[in-house]
Amino acid sequence: MRRQRRAKIVATLGPASSSYEMIESLFLAGVDVFRLNFSHGSHEDQKARFDLIRQVEAKFDRPIAIMQDLQGPKLRLGTFANGPVMLRTGETIRLDLDTTPGSEARVCLPHPEIFAAISVGTDLLVDDGKVRLRVTEYGSDHATAVAVTGGAISNRKGVNVPNAILPIAALTPKDREDLAFGLEIGVDWVALSFVQRPEDVAEAREIIGERAGILSKLEKPSAIDYLDGIVALSDAIMVARGDLGVEMPPEDVPLLQRRIIRASRKAGKPVVVATQMLESMIKAPTPTRAEASDVATAVYDGADAVMLSAETAAGDYPMEAVEIMNRIIAKVESDSHYRVSIQANQAAPENTASDAISVAAAQIADTVKAKAVVTYTSRGATTLRAARQRPEAPILCITPTKPIARRMGIVWGVHSCKAKEISNFAEMVGKAVRFAYREDFARLGETIVITAGVPFGQPGATNVLRIVDITEDLAKGIHGAEQSTDARQAE
Repeated sequence: MRRQRRAKIVATLGPASSSYEMIESLFLAGVDVFRLNFSHGSHEDQKARFDLIRQVEAKFDRPIAIMQDLQGPKLRLGTFANGPVMLRTGETIRLDLDTTPGSEARVCLPHPEIFAAISVGTDLLVDDGKVRLRVTEYGSDHATAVAVTGGAISNRKGVNVPNAILPIAALTPKDREDLAFGLEIGVDWVALSFVQRPEDVAEAREIIGERAGILSKLEKPSAIDYLDGIVALSDAIMVARGDLGVEMPPEDVPLLQRRIIRASRKAGKPVVVATQMLESMIKAPTPTRAEASDVATAVYDGADAVMLSAETAAGDYPMEAVEIMNRIIAKVESDSHYRVSIQANQAAPENTASDAISVAAAQIADTVKAKAVVTYTSRGATTLRAARQRPEAPILCITPTKPIARRMGIVWGVHSCKAKEISNFAEMVGKAVRFAYREDFARLGETIVITAGVPFGQPGATNVLRIVDITEDLAKGIHGAEQSTDARQAE
C-alpha cells in the first residue's frame, strides 16, 4: 500500500461516499486522510463512517488518518415575511436584532458581535458575496447599510465581515459537543473553523491536549495578521480558500495561499490546500484544465496535502475525482522542475540539533542515493523535521504510537508504520531495515538513512543519524522474521 507520490490527498465523506465499498475504493484510489464534516450529519452518521474507515484500515494494515472538521460559528441573516427580496444597488436596508420576519426595508441580523465590530464604511457580504452592503450608520443593536452590489436576499443567507476581527469564540456550544464526541471515538485531527487569533487555537488546545492534532483553518484575511502566532500554536494549517475567496479580491487569494504555505513549511507544520480544487467534478467526470492547474500549483508550491470536499462527499464522480487528483500529483512530482520548485521555497534550517540532523539526512540520502529516510519517533517530531526538508528519498516513519502513525498520514512524503517500543540502537537499526524491506522501500545491497532521538522514548530531540546498507547478515534477520507467521503482528 505504498503511495508512489509525496503530496497527500484528503477526501470528505458524505452521502455519496458512506458505504464500506466506496470508502475502500477511495482509499485504494489514493485517499490518505478522510474528512468528516460536522457541519452536516448526526453523530450516528459520523460514527458509522468512522467505524467503516477503521475497518478498511484493519483490512489493509495501513494507518489511515481521520479528520474531524468542526462547523465553527455561522453568521446568517434572519427570515423574510414574504420570501426573497430584491435589493437594488444604491438602496438601503436596516439590520437589527429584532427576530420579526423581515421585509424590503429591514431584516434581522441575530449577531450582536457583528454590531460590536463594525464601523461606518464596513462591508458586509451576503450569500458568499453575491450582495455587498456598506454600513452607513450603526449602533449597538442595529446598522443601516447601502447596497454596493445589489441582488436577491433570502432566508438565512450567510454573512461575512471581511477585515474585521469579530468577538466570537472559535468554538461554539455545538462545536464543543461535537469535539467531545470526536475525541471520544478517537479522531486523529481536529480542524478548527473561523480561527482569527492564536488565542482561538490555545482555547482548543486546553480541551484537546495531545489527544488529536489541531489543524487551523485560515478563512478570514484578518487572521493573516497573526499568521506566525497561529502557525506556532497549531499542529497543521489549512488554506480554506472558500471564505478567503469571499472576503478578499480573487486576485489576492493565490498570493495569500503561497504566503501561508511558506509560513507553514518554515515552521515544519503540514499545510493543506482546500476548497474548489476539482469543483466541476461534482457533476462532470473530468475537471477543467484550470482546476488541474490549480492542483498542480499547490503541489509545486510544496503543500503537504490537497483536499476534496463536495467532489467526494456529494458529487456524482467521487472515485474519478480521487483518481484524477492522484494522477495530477504524480505527474507534477515526475517533472524535473518539481524538485527545483520546492527547493527554491525551502526555508533555512533552525539553529537546533534536530534541524542539523534532518538537513544532513536529506543531503546524505541524496548523495548516497538512499532508498528511504527512516525516522524513528514517539510523537512525530523527528518525522516532521525530516519532512520539512522535502528530501528526494521517501520518508519511512516508524513509531510505537498508533495515533502518531495515523496522524503522519497528512504529512508530505511520509509512509508510517506502527512498531513496538525499542530499547537500544541496534534494535532500532534492525527494525528500520526490516520495515524498509517489508514495505518495499529497499532491497538487498541498497542503502537507507536512519534518524532518531536518543535516549529513546523522550520526544523532541533528533540527535542521531546512521547510514545503513542492507547486507546479507541483515537480510537473514529479515527473512527470519518473514518465516514467522505472526512476525508482522509482532512488530
